[in-house]
Amino acid sequence: MYDYIKGQLRKITAKYIVVETNGLGYIIYVANPYSFTVSVKQDVKIYLHQVIREDAHLLFGFHNEDEKTIFLKLISVSGIGPTTALAIVAVDDNQGLVNAIDNSDIKYLMKFPKIGKKTAQQMILDLAGKFAEAPQEGTKVKKTNSSLNKQLDEAIEALLALGYKANELKKIRTFFEGTDETAEQYIKLALKMLMKG
Repeated sequence: MYDYIKGQLRKITAKYIVVETNGLGYIIYVANPYSFTVSVKQDVKIYLHQVIREDAHLLFGFHNEDEKTIFLKLISVSGIGPTTALAIVAVDDNQGLVNAIDNSDIKYLMKFPKIGKKTAQQMILDLAGKFAEAPQEGTKVKKTNSSLNKQLDEAIEALLALGYKANELKKIRTFFEGTDETAEQYIKLALKMLMKG
């Protein structure tokens, strides 16, 4: 089992990042790949959780231990796999998630992709009162790339990778058309809009 990895960030895609350490490139699935920045001068430290399946060994990465803790609690719920848990972590509203679970807010929980009524009820049953204190959102490095349409395209691609449907994202694209944000910022804003639904 791995706790974290430290190395050079070599690649960012809509679903994962690649971190190179000791000549090996590790594919790490993260909630919002565009919240990371490729830098040749500085190493990144990514907290890890390894999932071993019959057909694959997968690494899931997090900015900080709080994010990882929430992920681990979520995957302990029957019906929530790592991909769905990442989509929930990507919303970056830890307090909102904890409040929804503690207050049995099924409607809020059902706004996450692949979370139906049954799974939302299971989340409440398994996790209510288990978050003593909601972890604070981690400090994330901002990207400085002003390629406007490319940034929006990357954000939409990442949201699709998290499980949101293309027709849900049409209004997001229309809403942000003509604005100038980073892919990370587009994802954060879009997730807030999708949760308000």
